[in-house]
Amino acid sequence: MTRPLIAIPARFSATSSALRYAAEVNAAALIEAVWRAGGEPASIHPAAGDVSARLARFDGVLLPGGGDLAPHRYGAVDTHDSVYDVDDLQDAFDLEVARRTLDLGLPLLAICRGMQVVNVALGGTLEQDMGGPEREHRHVVHPVAIQSGTLLEQATGAEKTEASCYHHQRVEGLGAGLTVTARAADGTVEGLELPGLPGWFTAVQWHPEDTAGEDAAQQGLFDAHVRAARDRR
Repeated sequence: MTRPLIAIPARFSATSSALRYAAEVNAAALIEAVWRAGGEPASIHPAAGDVSARLARFDGVLLPGGGDLAPHRYGAVDTHDSVYDVDDLQDAFDLEVARRTLDLGLPLLAICRGMQVVNVALGGTLEQDMGGPEREHRHVVHPVAIQSGTLLEQATGAEKTEASCYHHQRVEGLGAGLTVTARAADGTVEGLELPGLPGWFTAVQWHPEDTAGEDAAQQGLFDAHVRAARDRR
C-alpha cells in the first residue's frame, strides 16, 4: 500500500556544512517518526502563494518545532529579549498552512512551535518568555497530565506521559474553539485540540520525536496521525 503523504513545512537554516550554504531542513528524528508510522514525509518549501492548492495533494500535515513567532503576530507591542530566530516568511507560511489545513480537514499534528502557530492562527496569544530560575521547560523531560477522552489520550494510550521539552514560551490566551488537552505540573498548556473539527487534529507543546524511538506513547502520536491520513485518503 502506498504510504500516506505527510507535508512538513521546512525550516530555514543559515548554514549547513553538508550543503555548503543556507538550507531548508527538518529534524531527522521527526522524519524517522513519521516513517516508522508508515507515512511518507515530504518537506515543503515556505513560499507565498495558494497554500490550499499546494496542500491538496497531501494526505496529512505536520507543523514542526522551530524558532519563535514574531510577537506582532498575536498583537504584542513589545518584543522580549529572549525571542529568537524570527522569520517573517516562515511565520506567514506556517500560519497560512495551519488555517488552510484546518479548513481542508486534513489530519494535522502540531508540535512545539507548531502548536503555538495553530493557537495564534485562531486568534490566541503567547507568553513571550516563561522565565523561571532553572528554565524548567527547556532541555528537560518532565511529566505531563493528559485529559481523558481526548484524541491525545487515544493516540498516546496514557493519562500521564514523560515529555521531552524545549520551550521558553507558552500559550497564554486560547485561540477560538481550542481546548486544553494536557498540562505540566505548573499549569503550562502542553496540548490543544479543536472539538467539532471535521478532520483529525491534536497539538503538543513538547517534542514527541525526541523519544518516539523508545517510547510507544510518543510514537503513538505519529501512528495516529498517519492512520488518520490513510483513512481520509
